[in-house]
Amino acid sequence: MFLKFKQLIVLFMLYSLTLVLTYWIYIHLFQVNVVLYSSMLAVILAIIPIIVLLCVNKFNLFNLFEKCLICALFILYGYAIAISFPTVIDRSLSFYLLEKINQRGGAVKQDAFEAIFKNEYVPEHRLMEIRLTEQLESGTISIENNCVSLTQKGRNFVYFSQFFRRHFLPKKRLIMGEYTDDLIDPLKQTNDNNFNDRC
Repeated sequence: MFLKFKQLIVLFMLYSLTLVLTYWIYIHLFQVNVVLYSSMLAVILAIIPIIVLLCVNKFNLFNLFEKCLICALFILYGYAIAISFPTVIDRSLSFYLLEKINQRGGAVKQDAFEAIFKNEYVPEHRLMEIRLTEQLESGTISIENNCVSLTQKGRNFVYFSQFFRRHFLPKKRLIMGEYTDDLIDPLKQTNDNNFNDRC
């Protein structure tokens, strides 16, 4: 049992190292379309040496079921890392706000954040371009003659998102000292508008 545990730790450390190295090589040597997808590709590529090692006689302490479980566990661990680090840091407004406060010497007036978001965050992070690129790569939108349209896949994501918001997001969420359900349906404030940007 101890030998199995020892081999599992060795495999885990090897997978972690391979995952970081694979991701680093990928983002520095290849073009990246979407950070999340690149991270996930690194997760899959990093499991290959582990599969090879598990097929070697040195690791014959594990039966086939245990080997499959080890691979599944490592892929889930890699997925958690891919979501928690590169994807979150790339997309996080919270990290951006902390960086902005730091950029300004460690303190910013609270009422300045809306202007910072509109005037700095959107252009600095090329927010619209990057999100449109991600959706194009995901197949949820198409762009033709300057008109951005939902695909059927995009509609399905919208239905799922709206369902999840209504039924699985907190109804009493703390926002600046007040508990509210505003984020259950964040679009309700603009639903009654007469939109002039349709195509």
